[in-house]
Amino acid sequence: MLSNTSINLEKFPHLKLILAFCFGGLAALGQAPWSMWGFTLLGFSGSFCLTGLDWKFRSAATLGFFTGLGYFSISLFWIVEPFLVDWESDAWIAPFALLILSGGLSAFWALAYGLSASLVERRNGVLSLIIFLTAAEICRTKLFTGFPWALIGYVWTDHPILQLAAFGGPHLLTFITLLIAGLPLLLRLKLILRVISAAAILMCCWIYGIVELGHNSNSYSNKFVRLIQPNASQNLKWDSKMIPIFWKRQLELTGQPSENELDLIIWPETSISVLLSDADMFLKAISKAALGKPVVIGAHDKVDGSVRNAMVVLGPDGEILDVYHKQHLVPFGEYVPFGEILSAFGINGLAARDGSGFEAGTGERALDISNIGRVLPLICYELIFPRHLITKIRPSVILQITNDAWFGSALGPYQHLHQAKARAVEQGIPLIRVANTGISAVIDPWGNIVSQTRMNESAYLDVNIPGIRSATFYSKYSDWPILMFIFFGIAFCVVLKIKDINY
Repeated sequence: MLSNTSINLEKFPHLKLILAFCFGGLAALGQAPWSMWGFTLLGFSGSFCLTGLDWKFRSAATLGFFTGLGYFSISLFWIVEPFLVDWESDAWIAPFALLILSGGLSAFWALAYGLSASLVERRNGVLSLIIFLTAAEICRTKLFTGFPWALIGYVWTDHPILQLAAFGGPHLLTFITLLIAGLPLLLRLKLILRVISAAAILMCCWIYGIVELGHNSNSYSNKFVRLIQPNASQNLKWDSKMIPIFWKRQLELTGQPSENELDLIIWPETSISVLLSDADMFLKAISKAALGKPVVIGAHDKVDGSVRNAMVVLGPDGEILDVYHKQHLVPFGEYVPFGEILSAFGINGLAARDGSGFEAGTGERALDISNIGRVLPLICYELIFPRHLITKIRPSVILQITNDAWFGSALGPYQHLHQAKARAVEQGIPLIRVANTGISAVIDPWGNIVSQTRMNESAYLDVNIPGIRSATFYSKYSDWPILMFIFFGIAFCVVLKIKDINY
């Protein structure tokens, strides 16, 4: 059957590339907001099957590239949204940004497909491809500052299988996803055994997740926070006529009466329009509206002549108690490599004030807030990196402030929220995310959303912070176990190639 299909497809070489692109796009439907994991399994099964028809480096790498291109073009389509904020000057860049980003990430997949084809005999290629593709996802998480958005494993963020992230993080989820998709294609086993094996793994992982969710005691800390979402669209956020309106809106939401005594009020990223050094009157007004309660705000802070993206803790009378400066900046968003040179050609960071952009902070990644405890601060983009949540002293809560207005309202905000769910499960720590607009939410240590705002609404939430759970395996050992497993898997493939062993 495979040989006949191979002959037919060889007559139409471009058809294989089109099919690979379509299978990649199908696999992307497992990502939020669709969360249709079944299509992800079908998509990768189809791509693996195509590659098995012509097991050579060049052809396999090409199919891997087009599979990735389909996957990333769909799952990262939101990347065009930031370029549409200033339509007249930036819209022309949008399609190129999507193509370049999708193509760059697809190169990791192309290398994985190609190396797998080079190292392992065709009949055994599926297992090696699963290992190499997992390695490719790990590499794109870490290399060139990293971009771990829409990792394959995130297709489970709406399902019990997400609980495995507490053990092995997103890359274990990726490996399991690819294993389930690939097992039916192992040619040395009978078809019924392949299908049963894949179904058994899926069922065992699902049952494990259900059991773990059953351990959720629904405990709460009895510490109440208020989340402020002003719903300032990005094209109006810095409009001189709209700035006072958004400012007044945040103050009014802050001052609303609460049924419970509030321990903390949280404003979103860049929630004031002036530099922190010029904001004394603004800070006093915030504290007055909060009736002296601690408030966290987002602001731009000028330090030694450079601007930093900051999370600021305010005490009574608006005094600054603590400041965290964002450490992982967005390339081509908050800074542009060789920005001073490129700015002469009109190329600037979308969120930056000039060509040189923001400067990264270097301080400790922790805030101590009275009545709340030790808080792990994250500003927007930093949340997508699991490594940024690994700390020596375990916090009692993870706090992300963000401006999801950059992401539009179709895909980006939902995917950002679902990655927050993964971070909470990995660490076993409740997570609070406060968005300028998008979706603000409180998430418990099992990844359940306790409370959330709707998309693009002006609102506040008063929420009792969920209790913390015991330290997870992943919080102790991070990615090291899965890295070692993948390393030895690749080494095994290399040994087979050297000794020309068929297994």
